[in-house]
Amino acid sequence: MKKIVMRFREGAASFYVVAFATLVFVIIAVSFAAVVVAEMVRTSNADLSQSAYDSALAGIEDAKLAFYNYQMCKEQGNFAIEPTGDGPVTCSEIIWYMENPDCDMVAHILGRIGKNESNKAVTIQETKEGDNSMQQSYTCVTIASKLNDYRSTLTEANPTHVIRVKLDDIEADKIKSVKLSWSLIKDGAELAFTNISDRTVQFPSDRIATPPTISLGLVQTAERFKLDQFDRVKENATNRGTIFLVPTNSATRASESNAPDNYIGVYDDAKGINKVSAAQIVKSNDRTVKNVPYAVYCPEGETTEFVCSTIVELPGVIDGNRSEETFIFVVSIPYGQPSTDFALEFYCDEGVVCGETTIGGEAISSSQAVLEGVQVKIDSTGRSNDLYRRVEARLDVGDASFPYPLYALELLDENGFVLKKDLIVTRERYKSKELDGEYRPNLDSLRARQD
Repeated sequence: MKKIVMRFREGAASFYVVAFATLVFVIIAVSFAAVVVAEMVRTSNADLSQSAYDSALAGIEDAKLAFYNYQMCKEQGNFAIEPTGDGPVTCSEIIWYMENPDCDMVAHILGRIGKNESNKAVTIQETKEGDNSMQQSYTCVTIASKLNDYRSTLTEANPTHVIRVKLDDIEADKIKSVKLSWSLIKDGAELAFTNISDRTVQFPSDRIATPPTISLGLVQTAERFKLDQFDRVKENATNRGTIFLVPTNSATRASESNAPDNYIGVYDDAKGINKVSAAQIVKSNDRTVKNVPYAVYCPEGETTEFVCSTIVELPGVIDGNRSEETFIFVVSIPYGQPSTDFALEFYCDEGVVCGETTIGGEAISSSQAVLEGVQVKIDSTGRSNDLYRRVEARLDVGDASFPYPLYALELLDENGFVLKKDLIVTRERYKSKELDGEYRPNLDSLRARQD
């Protein structure tokens, strides 16, 4: 009897071991299956997200084409007429769509959907692999031509931007200051500031200075002017000037008595702004004085959109009031690196209503000017199945009356080869049937002739 009991106890122990081991294996298998399923879902979502992003980019490309059609129609002198009927989209209807923006404006302009259709997605592509199907389309693309700032990017390949200021419903002479901001705050970005003291500029020794040094140039004239006025300065007036702004996180402030000369005016702690006075712009065009780069105090850890910003007061114009036709800013990174985003905002005197107080339904400062015809903002929403991505882009508006070279010639010959060519800028012309055989200028071209 005793032996039988012992065998029973040994069998029970084996049962518990087997049951526990089975439970462990089941948990491991389920966990592994859960990881596999999670990875499959993550991969699927990543594919859908990329597809939705690609669809949004397709919407931006269509918006570029739609805006080009709008510009061509405006050049021909057409006027907006509300769309009627189901025939092809006319120039007058294209202008109406642009001046009455909604989510379907691009699809209507390009004829992707009918004139009477609304809230309809434009299909980019439909794919099906096995049991999986994917529909790519853009659902809403808008183009805004009235903006409260100008935004772009300076790179090593394109280190200079020339911005001709065009304002909406306000005279250029009313603009009293401009706000320059640069270097977007990005997660994980490592900053390396430049140090300025006693008129000495010291760059980081171990890496490229970030944010970069940036220059802001001003060109302005009255409606009538002489070329020699660009070399003249008057009390608080000049037709040109260029300042170099060096970002620094130095605790030394311009409000302190021992601050070096490089420091700008007074840093306002309450408002959190640097300020360049109009007198300093005038000084930059005065050959009788020594000019120095100015430090812009950029507090680290701020929650603003850009790392650095400064207010630049604008001087008056020589012998007259500022003309919008020749109101130009040149923004550049003189050392060519690193790349940086920047923004320009324009202001009237504080307390003066400068124009519209809302842009796209969003409130702006009443003293801030609205730009018209300088840039357009494209807002595109793409979809892939039930996942959406939204992309915003800026497009510079071309100005045929103000051609500016976007590229420079560069010689890469290490032996010091000298370019022996005559460079001639020409205007190509062709006959247009629409203009009854009259000659019409085409795009500028650059020709080179070997000596």
